[in-house]
Amino acid sequence: MDRVVIVGGGALGLMHAVSARRRGLDVVHLEREPGPRGATVRNFGLVWVSGRAGGPELDLALRARELWEQLGAEVPAAGFRPHGSLTLAASEAELALLKEAAARPDAAERGYELLDAAAAREVSPALRGSFAGALLCHRDAIVEPRLVPGAIRDHLRAGGSGRGPGYDWRPGREAVEVTPYAVRDHTGDWHRGDLVVLCPGAAHTGIAGPHLASCQRPPVRRVRLQMLQTEPFDGRLMTSVADGDSLRYYPAYALPGRDRLPPQEPAGAAAAAQLLLVQRLDGSLTIGDTHEYDEPFAFDVDEAHYDHLRGRAQQLLGTRLPPTRRRWAGVYSQVTTTELYHRSQVAPGVVLVTGPGGRGMTCSPAIAEETFA
Repeated sequence: MDRVVIVGGGALGLMHAVSARRRGLDVVHLEREPGPRGATVRNFGLVWVSGRAGGPELDLALRARELWEQLGAEVPAAGFRPHGSLTLAASEAELALLKEAAARPDAAERGYELLDAAAAREVSPALRGSFAGALLCHRDAIVEPRLVPGAIRDHLRAGGSGRGPGYDWRPGREAVEVTPYAVRDHTGDWHRGDLVVLCPGAAHTGIAGPHLASCQRPPVRRVRLQMLQTEPFDGRLMTSVADGDSLRYYPAYALPGRDRLPPQEPAGAAAAAQLLLVQRLDGSLTIGDTHEYDEPFAFDVDEAHYDHLRGRAQQLLGTRLPPTRRRWAGVYSQVTTTELYHRSQVAPGVVLVTGPGGRGMTCSPAIAEETFA
């Protein structure tokens, strides 16, 4: 194999390009937009090990964490920080579930450490709100989602991750037709390689549409979220932060104590919300997120969801948040099966890779590695 054609400039496409260049392969990389505008730049930038299910999902996340750290050393502009995370318990029921999680057989692999409230504040003094305790995950990390795509492309164009130049970035090229070992873009140009990798993200029509429609049942669905970013915050968070509602969402906490959690408060339940809080390099805070599963999705955003997210963040920080700088909705692709992501052959020499859901930013380096393995 000498040449790979990659369709899609998001996290999965980028990491397939990195993985291909590490193997000495030339890469032609197509993206229909001037640059990524989808889930890759509309997320927290979390490399999230703590909440993954035990077994293959945790193994994938841990391998991805190694690859992110390696890439972060090569591409400092991506903003990789091995900051860990704190999941905060607001009640005794949530704290009891964190204690169960800390006793998991794989707790050491995840870097779990159970802390009381005072110890959690020593780790991150900006947490001045009221909570009962916390679970520290030393293996979690942060990157800058708005900086990652450009930083990695610059790295690849300069010959990084490969043996000399061999990366051809072609934005503004929408793939419209697939044949064995080749794809045609909307300008009529054909791009041929020993392998074509389609990474269309949440675009379930277009180039991937006929193949997905031919499946006996849809292997992927789309999920919509709402998030926001504040102006710079006076305090300094030394980790990312999750609230107790995240215990309802992540599979690592599917333990007996989860059944003993009280019902989620109505505003959070209405938004299918969990609070995640990440401080950006400029001091601003990224806050989210909500989940919507039934299409068609609304074209606008729901202000009540933002009120809920801001309120939860203020409870944990114990202070008012800075003004909101920007807010957005995003859509990502999620598998409907027990797979961690979807990979299938579209034609000889053409594979589709999509559907990692909320684990996409975390696991994309390891997913790409598996494609070439």
